[in-house]
Amino acid sequence: MQINPYLIFDGKCREAFTAYEKCLGGKATLMAYGEAPQMDGPKQPADRIMHAHLDANGAVLMGSDGPGGDADKDGVWVSLSLEDVAEAERVFGELAQGGTIVMPIGETFWALRFGMLKDRFGVSWMVNCSRPQ
Repeated sequence: MQINPYLIFDGKCREAFTAYEKCLGGKATLMAYGEAPQMDGPKQPADRIMHAHLDANGAVLMGSDGPGGDADKDGVWVSLSLEDVAEAERVFGELAQGGTIVMPIGETFWALRFGMLKDRFGVSWMVNCSRPQ
């Protein structure tokens, strides 16, 4: 079994996944509603994203512009676990650009680095670089 976060945006999915691809690495694949075969259901603008898939070194993040607009993301956090302090700080810094820092990245009793933020797309992130076992 695999469990993957699926994020819903309201017209910002392409921009978000382009930023996440740059920040997290890997490759984002995007399919716009206009590229899909005709389906039943509410008609969507052709340029909105029907499905986005980012594979970043085996970690998968998915999303879309959703048929219902923006979904409330306040109760959901995407947690990133990194092994390198410098990489954790870089990722945190890029995700924080234009967003709100909830907890600045720093050393904690369980991690070499840990921080929390809400990015400019309204997605909440936890960035963790654990202590070596």
